[in-house]
Amino acid sequence: MDKSINNSIGTFHEQILGGIDGYEVGNLSGFDIKADNNTLFADIKNKHNTMNSSSSESLFQKLTRYADDNKEAKCYWVQILAKSSFNEKWFGEINGKEYSHSRVYKISGDQFYQLLTGQEDSFYQLYKALPRAINDYLSSKSQTPISNNSALDEINSEAKASGRGVLDQITFDNYGYYLGFDSL
Repeated sequence: MDKSINNSIGTFHEQILGGIDGYEVGNLSGFDIKADNNTLFADIKNKHNTMNSSSSESLFQKLTRYADDNKEAKCYWVQILAKSSFNEKWFGEINGKEYSHSRVYKISGDQFYQLLTGQEDSFYQLYKALPRAINDYLSSKSQTPISNNSALDEINSEAKASGRGVLDQITFDNYGYYLGFDSL
């Protein structure tokens, strides 16, 4: 269930980011998002810890190939749910080999949204728009009861204890250190 949810969240962000003027979704082409003019390529992961060392090595090599084949391109490993807000060159040791490239980066979700939109708090603005979009969508569908879900029960309990709404609680737990989210 967790993997399906994370895949859906990743697809959601790909669709949002690929809808920004000047960018497109990769649609199984090897990248998740790219600039129309080939100056940016990105691979989006929902969580910072979804890759093992072999996956990291493979991703670094893939982004390096895009950078080498497109001399003006910057290439990004996007971590939607990262441990902090950052935009930095990706270098380090993976499987005993040193990796670095002048145009390969790792970047948090909030910083990537800022990079593509030019608006510092665009990720936060997306979060603020979600309740309305969700309500609009749900009001257009017939309601079916939600089955027991321990994760939802836990989130509801934390939200009640903190005085936050469910969406604010989820956001607080995951994005409290991102740009624009300090007011939750």
